[in-house]
Amino acid sequence: MGTTLAVAELEGVWNVERRGGLLPPMVGVEKLIEGARGKTRVGRLFGVPFDVVGLSLRYRAPLNGFVDELVPDGDGFAGRATFRGREFGRFALTPKRQRRP
Repeated sequence: MGTTLAVAELEGVWNVERRGGLLPPMVGVEKLIEGARGKTRVGRLFGVPFDVVGLSLRYRAPLNGFVDELVPDGDGFAGRATFRGREFGRFALTPKRQRRP
């Protein structure tokens, strides 16, 4: 799968659901993805920026080393939260509202 296709598949607003590991509760957490950039948002006030590289979400400084690895799962994605290549949690992304065609 090419990077352009992955970016198109990921564009939109996603609910984040904790599935296990050391992740905190994900109430009110969502990922907003537009093109090759996005942010993980907690509520409406705080966002952590990342770059989309294929099906990886690579967080920017000061959170370098944190990467979310995604695989398609139904109408959303299953995710692995990693730091420097080591998994520390799992989550799911489900569409919050209609993605662009």
